[in-house]
Amino acid sequence: QVQLVESGGGLVQAGGSLNLSCAASGGIFSIDSMGWYRQAPGKQRELAAVITSRSSSNYADSVKGRFTISRDNAKNTVYLQMNSLKPEDTAVYYCYAFLTDRAYRPGIHWGQGTQVTVSS
Repeated sequence: QVQLVESGGGLVQAGGSLNLSCAASGGIFSIDSMGWYRQAPGKQRELAAVITSRSSSNYADSVKGRFTISRDNAKNTVYLQMNSLKPEDTAVYYCYAFLTDRAYRPGIHWGQGTQVTVSS
């Protein structure tokens, strides 16, 4: 069974940095895109960053120049380096993977979410 396990969230002051990681495991044949969504209190979930299997990436305008997404295909892991954090970055961050499992079924899988809180 596919699982995505996130780590790296926490509390940081404005201007600080955090590095999130998300490791996928269990019955994976191949992974296409991976990425991070975030959901702030009272707001809809929004895409923060995405990276393809060939390491092409895209970012939300609100995080461009501050966040960097990367992945280690050998470890089925995606990272999100977040610099110059702002209070408005406070949210639960969810990783996802669009992958094919060993039964050759494609689908989107989600992590459990990790809280990022930026104090002013």
